[in-house]
Amino acid sequence: MTSTGNFEPEPPTFVFEKAYYNDHQFLFTFPNEKKMPNARQIQLQRLYDIVNLSMQRGDLPRARRAWSILVRCKEINWKAMWRLGIALLENDVRVMESNPHKIDFLRTMLLQLPEERERILAELVQNYILAGRYRDALDELEFYLPSFPYRDNPVLHVYAGLLCIFIAQPPESAGTNEVEGTTYDSNSLSRAQIFLEHAKALDPHNIVASEFLHKLHSISQGPGLLSFTSHDSEDETYAKGHQPSRSKRRKSNF
Repeated sequence: MTSTGNFEPEPPTFVFEKAYYNDHQFLFTFPNEKKMPNARQIQLQRLYDIVNLSMQRGDLPRARRAWSILVRCKEINWKAMWRLGIALLENDVRVMESNPHKIDFLRTMLLQLPEERERILAELVQNYILAGRYRDALDELEFYLPSFPYRDNPVLHVYAGLLCIFIAQPPESAGTNEVEGTTYDSNSLSRAQIFLEHAKALDPHNIVASEFLHKLHSISQGPGLLSFTSHDSEDETYAKGHQPSRSKRRKSNF
């Protein structure tokens, strides 16, 4: 018989023998993710997953509750996650639209996050456009474009040029595809040309700037140009309605 007095049982395998971070799989990449997260970091990453997964499922109330917990944590730089904050202000994640809360949030972020100002300004302009506030979008661009680094951004110059073209149209024709027979404000078209030429100088391969410069050339060859003293919609309508025709002025010369 073999003696069992010297038998030594096999030591148990502990969970801690595995690398700690291999036991945790996350759905979304967490900002400033650590290779060896502690328990606190894992909880934050779980919250971040809940925010994103809830948004994917269209459950905005749950996503906002998780976000409200996440942004209170000192480890989280919520300003750097401004894109996620914008998405949480949507009324419906399936519909791309603007609302006053998103615009106010972006205007605040524009002042508080200098390193992201170009992207935030572009997002702000898009939200103004979605809200139908074209004049506000152009005013915002004209305020920032003369300064660095915005003046070297071709996309912002293209936005400004397209807004000038849109505003140059009379209110009743804005949003239509008709070009012939439409009366344009020559002052706004001149500004549009300046913005688009600057964009093309910064980015020679910018197709949008090239195509609309060509369209501006076509419009400038047509008869439908007026110079308005004011660029507000009501003033444009008034000026168009009271602009004397060429035939009347010719008759008065005889």
